[in-house]
Amino acid sequence: MIAAVALQGLPEISSDDDLAALIQAAALQPENTELHDGDVVVIAHKAVSKAEGCVRRLDEVRPSARAQQLAEELDKDPRHVQVVLDESSSVLRATRGVMICVTHHGFVCANAGVDASNAPAEGTVILLPRDPDGSARGIRAALRAALGVSPAVLITDSFGRAWRHGQCDVAIGCAGLSPLDDWRGRTDSVGRELSATWIAIADQLASAADLARSKDGRQPVVVVSGAERHIIADDGPGARALLRPEAEDLFR
Repeated sequence: MIAAVALQGLPEISSDDDLAALIQAAALQPENTELHDGDVVVIAHKAVSKAEGCVRRLDEVRPSARAQQLAEELDKDPRHVQVVLDESSSVLRATRGVMICVTHHGFVCANAGVDASNAPAEGTVILLPRDPDGSARGIRAALRAALGVSPAVLITDSFGRAWRHGQCDVAIGCAGLSPLDDWRGRTDSVGRELSATWIAIADQLASAADLARSKDGRQPVVVVSGAERHIIADDGPGARALLRPEAEDLFR
């Protein structure tokens, strides 16, 4: 059985906070369950970004001519657009008030993940962590050192989906988990060989965890249990394994 429970008692995260220590302290409180080796600690990226200082003040941004042009076309703040450009390796499309970008990490997402919701102060925007896989590995190592257990760690963000309304959380950072479960070459329940079934375990766990938290309740960490068969001893390939190479991308 898969179970997802939001961790209670975490404070608002600020720059230079030791996020792993805060998670450790919260996990030891009586209202929460203890962490175990087979658990998955799922962390909304904004908590990681805030702790790592991945926040920009718009009054310190000087928009370029390109940012000003795009801002006029999209009816957006040119300073915000400049931050999106700074976080992008390329802009695939800009229309209807949104920029579809490829981030420096290789993620294809709206506005390069730059977002003002839950920002620490008016006039600031939150960026994606610089190295989400590295952040996940660091948090996992710190939890192992402090608690003597080694749960997997996922760092997540909400992404839109082509052809469907709404957003789902996906993994942008991963440690201690096999992010994909490849069934290609295996057989289904009636013996037919599977040719395309490649299950995005990390993304599915990210979305499951998001159902357990309140978007306005300051619950950035969710503990998922029941996924032990996907937990691995080493940190693994990270969420980068989920990224489709550009040469295999039918939409670029």
